Amino acid sequence: MLDLSPDELSRSLEAALAIKRDGSGPVLAGQTLALLFEKPSLRTRVSFEVAMARLGGRALYLHDAEVGLDRREPAKDVARVLSRMVDGIASRTFKHDTMTALAHWASVPVINALSDGEHPCQALADLLTLRERCGALRGLRLTYVGEGNNVAISLAYASVLAGMHFTCASPDTYGLPADVIEAAAGLGGGGTVRQLLDPHEAVRDAQAVYTDVWASMGEEHLLAGRLEAFAAYRVDAALMASAPSDALVMHDLPAHRGEEITDDVIESSRSVVFDQAENRVHTQQAVLLLLMARPAA
Repeated sequence: MLDLSPDELSRSLEAALAIKRDGSGPVLAGQTLALLFEKPSLRTRVSFEVAMARLGGRALYLHDAEVGLDRREPAKDVARVLSRMVDGIASRTFKHDTMTALAHWASVPVINALSDGEHPCQALADLLTLRERCGALRGLRLTYVGEGNNVAISLAYASVLAGMHFTCASPDTYGLPADVIEAAAGLGGGGTVRQLLDPHEAVRDAQAVYTDVWASMGEEHLLAGRLEAFAAYRVDAALMASAPSDALVMHDLPAHRGEEITDDVIESSRSVVFDQAENRVHTQQAVLLLLMARPAA
């Protein structure tokens, strides 16, 4: 998210809204996007493939077993080979260092489709969803309940850039990293970030309440040790009773129902989780246009 200025973020969201409303022509005809995935994904893969198809291009899915980033072949070699063959790379990696290596060595645009450091494509879809449901983003209050992970980090940065007020409620030692809070405070855009312990206090004036799994993909072995620590941070009817009655419910999916969120809450009329999922297509079309569209002759 830190690669975007407040103005670029705003223009990306406006472009996504226009694409969703009016569609898009074959602007990327003849271009290929490599999907370089160490982690499998439903929403990320489908949304990028659909986005490229709607823009007239094609997506080429590369499974981890075929590439073996930094195992079978170093990331810097993969980046340079793909740069000779495709027009862009969307990568979904375990380590953020792998992402930065790809970006450093590639001569084509590299899109962070998820790393352990950030999940910016998800944050863009989340802000588009809030823009549609709440109107202007400036001043909007978004509360995230759970671990200060990659999703929370991108949301914190995006919120500040958009002029929103972001609150993260986490158990002790599980909150946003101190350097993230410091970096967010130095961004333009006019938004704020705060970290709280009490989830009920955190949601008290929230216009949207967001949560995510308690152990990310590849960290499932940590879940048993987190069940007790996060028990009070479950987004359930009791927690939502502390929020305004019209507060939205958000989740980036997949959800572990009964853990971080209960079935009745995610299926309630306040839930916008499937809007978020759909909006991945539209925001990713906007990102692809921003990075890959060639100037008119």
